Formats: sequence, C-alpha cells, structure tokens
Amino acid sequence: MTVDVADPGFATSVLDNLDLDRAVDLVRQVCRIPSVLGDEGELAAFLAAVMRESGFGSVELQDVLPGRPNALGEVSFGPGPRVVLTGHMDTKPQSHGWQRAAPFSGDLIDGAVYGHGVMDMKAALACQIVAIEAVKASQLPLSGTVAMAAVADHMGEQAGSVAYFDTHQADLCLLGELTGNQVCLGHRGRYYFDVTVLGRSAHTCHKHAAVNANVLAAQAVLALDQSRLEPDLAEGVAELFGPETYIVPGRIYGGLPPGGPSMIPDECVIRVDCRPQPGVTTEQVRAEIERCLCEARLADERFVAEVALADVKNGYLAKPGDPVVQLMTEAVRRVRGREPVLVTESWLGDTASFGDKVPTVIFGPGGPPVYCPDEHLSVADIHEATKVYATFVALALASHADPVSEL
Repeated sequence: MTVDVADPGFATSVLDNLDLDRAVDLVRQVCRIPSVLGDEGELAAFLAAVMRESGFGSVELQDVLPGRPNALGEVSFGPGPRVVLTGHMDTKPQSHGWQRAAPFSGDLIDGAVYGHGVMDMKAALACQIVAIEAVKASQLPLSGTVAMAAVADHMGEQAGSVAYFDTHQADLCLLGELTGNQVCLGHRGRYYFDVTVLGRSAHTCHKHAAVNANVLAAQAVLALDQSRLEPDLAEGVAELFGPETYIVPGRIYGGLPPGGPSMIPDECVIRVDCRPQPGVTTEQVRAEIERCLCEARLADERFVAEVALADVKNGYLAKPGDPVVQLMTEAVRRVRGREPVLVTESWLGDTASFGDKVPTVIFGPGGPPVYCPDEHLSVADIHEATKVYATFVALALASHADPVSEL
C-alpha cells in the first residue's frame, strides 16, 4: 500500500495526531534542566527516558565524553530511507540580569516559554520528539526509519555529532538550529588561529630591559580588527553570506597568572576567530592574518610572532534544488500555506562535522538575540516548528521510490 503525498489529507493525518500542548510542556521541562557545556548528562538521561516511554526503539545513551552522552532513539516503519532529526543539548553559561523569570524556570508568560537556551536549542529537541510521536501515531503506510539524536558538545569540539554520524547511517538529516522557522541552506565555517607574539621578559623593576609581549600584541590586535578580507567566492556565495570573511582577535592571554604580574611577559597569545564563507580556505585566511602582522611589524620593529592553525570547522551549504531542501520547503508550504524563505546563517552548526556525509537542511524555532536575560520563545513558534518537523518526516518516509518527485 502506498500513500498519495499530493493528497491534502496526507498532512492532515499527521497533524491530527500532534499534541501541541505536550510540545509546549516538554519544552518547559527541558528548560528546567541545566545543560551548560560539560554538564549535558542529566538532560540526556531525561530525553532518553521520554523516548523510551513514547515507545521509541533502540533508545540509548551513547558514550561521547565522561558523563556527557548523546541521547538516541528511533522509530522504524520497515525498509527504506533513514532520516535523522538532530540538535545539541549543551548551552553557553547563563546570562545575568534575568527579571521576568528565573533562567531555568520554564515559565509560561504571555504566550512564551522563558528559559536559558530555549532557542539554542532546547525547544527544537522537544519539538522533534513530539513530531516523531505524531508520525508514529498517524498509522500512515510509511517506509524507513526516523531517528532522534540529541547530541553533546556542540560548543566544544562537536564530539557528540562526530560520534553519532561515525556510527550511524543516515540518508537525510534535519538539524534543528534556530533559523526563525525559515528554511536554512547552510552556515559559515570557523577557523581558529593562534598568534603567539614574542618579547623579552624581565622584572617590572627592570622595565627598560624587557620587551613587553602584551604591548607588541596590541599592535596585532589593532591590525587584525581592521581586517576586511573579501576573497574570491564561488558564484552566488557572496549573495548568500556577504562578501567579507570575518576575522576577529577573539581572546588574548599574556603574562603570569594572578599573583605574579611583576614579571613582564615574553609571550602573548591571540586566539583569532575567523568565520569563512563556504569555499574559503585556511590558506586564504592565514595569508590575511600574516598581512595584518606585517602591519604590526611596521608599527613596531621589535614585533615577532608565530602563527598556528588551532582548529578547523568547515562551513556548509546545500542547494535549493537538493531533495532534502525540497522536502523541507514542501513541509513548510503545507503548514504555513505559502512559500518559505530560504536563508543562510553566520553561526556554526554541527553540520560542520557531518554535513559532508549526510544531505542536511536546517530549520528551527527562535532567533537573535539569544543567551540574553529573559530569553524566551513564543508558543506559536513552538507549534509551527513541531508541525513542520512532523510533516517533513512523513513526506520523507512516504512509500514512494522517489517521494520528492511526487511533491
């Protein structure tokens, strides 16, 4: 038996099984569980328990880092494509200045859920689980498997995504990062370079015998801040992401730890945070950093520095015509009743670690500002995201040899 995905009743049969009140309640519950980077274990255990109680199969806590597992589960409808819904559990540290609600209250106020990290991206995790529950309950004749992967360490080395996609096959993926419920094709990458500025140490009392590395580093910081790199880009990339590759002196550390400032530092390290558009190489960025350091050397002839590539996370970009993007576009069209906007983002998603392996589209509730006091997400956005997720999964698993061609 097959199902006609062109039939308007197809989406209705899925959406009729959605418990939107449960989606909101589950969002509130996950907001009450702190999961700052390094402390994802409690939230992982909670999500695994929710999936187990909902009848998901293959529920497990996948070891990633000590005390920081992924929470996994899946629902099988027989042979067919394997569709993964994923998102990260970890958040940044909580902000100061909360007034309307406590950071981990999950309070529902004036039609919005308040909670630290609700947009990045606790709400999406809850919405994805409830969407899978609805597809499971719909009794549609689907084929394939839908898997849920709530991953740890996104804001670290993306170890959770690496561990999952290294051990689990996937044909299509939906990443629930916050896109304002717009269909997102991709994001910039992230390159870290460490610039080590060298001086000559001496006691403060012997100031004039020293070359203060911190002072020399200041020249590099000023030059790096003035960078406006606009590399040659593939056709259409500048229109999607803008022409500039962002290069920022993001962190500076030099001198002895507290208690020992009387030794003038002979080393200062600048962590340079670079956000390249897809296709921009580390060599192109390094050349721009070296150009900035030449300017610092012109400002002070004593300037000496070493440059090292510290970390690489690649950008990701799908095409509007890719099947996974077409599926998401159709899902949004059916829920919203109009054509969705296709967007790109400048933040870094876990697609940096798995996008080259699995065709992926990005869609999630919430948008800037995030990680601010009184962070909150509207109930309307939670409802819409849950509907879109459920429709996307159902379309992807519809019993057609090529479901996209039938849309």
